[in-house]
Amino acid sequence: MSNAGGGPVLEKLRLRYLRVQQALAAEIARSRWDPGFLLPPERALAEHFGVSRVTLRRALAELEREGVVTRNGARWTVGSSPIGEPPNVLMSFSEMAGTRGLRASAAVIGAGRRAATLDEADTLGLAPGAALFELERVRALDGIPILLDRSCLPASLVEGIEGTDFSSASLYGLLEDRYDVRPTRARFTVDAIAADERRARLLELEPGDPLLRCLQQTEDQTGRLIELCEMVYRGDRYRFHATLVRGG
Repeated sequence: MSNAGGGPVLEKLRLRYLRVQQALAAEIARSRWDPGFLLPPERALAEHFGVSRVTLRRALAELEREGVVTRNGARWTVGSSPIGEPPNVLMSFSEMAGTRGLRASAAVIGAGRRAATLDEADTLGLAPGAALFELERVRALDGIPILLDRSCLPASLVEGIEGTDFSSASLYGLLEDRYDVRPTRARFTVDAIAADERRARLLELEPGDPLLRCLQQTEDQTGRLIELCEMVYRGDRYRFHATLVRGG
C-alpha cells in the first residue's frame, strides 16, 4: 500500500536517527574520550546501534554539525564543541564536561528532605506535602563556577540517597546505577534574568549580571516524571543549543 507524502514513514526514520544521535553523544560523554579519539568504523557503529549505515550517517552528520564528532578521512573522531549540551541530548553536567575534556566539580549548598509545595506535588503527581529530596549545588568547570543547579525528586524514588557525597557523585549516574531510573526525556524552558545578591555571590558575579535560567521537567524510561530542576547559568560562560525541525 502506498504512503502518500510519506509522513509517518519519514517521521519514523527521523526518530530512528535522532535515537542514534542521542545514544552516541551520550556514549561519548560517558566514555570521556578526548577530542581526536578515533571512533569505531561506520559498519561497527551501525551494528552496535542496530541501524542501517544510511541512518547512522544521518546521525553522524548531525553530530558533526554540532561539533560532537569530526570526520577524519573515512573515519570519525570525537570533536570539541563550545560549552553546552549537544542539541536534543539529555546528559548530566559531568557527562557534558567529559565530552569537552573539562574537569567538573561541585560545591553542595544543600541536600535533604522537605515537603513538596502544592505546585510541585501537582506537577509530579504526588500527594500534597509529600516528601521531596532537594539537592542544590554550584557546578564548576576547571574550577570556574558555571551553574547553580537545584533538583527536586520524589523522596520515595531515591530512598537512602541522603549522605551521598554530591561534591563528586553524579545525580544521574546514581539514579541509573543504584535505582535503575534512567533520565530519558526532558521538557525545557529558558529565560534570561539578572543575578540577585545570592546568585551573584555563589557564581562569583556582580548583582545585575546576566544569567540564563533553565527550568527542566525530566522523565524516566517509562515516561514517569521524576525531577523538577532549576539551572541558572552564567551568561558569559554558557551557550544553549537547540535543533528545530520544520514539520509537514
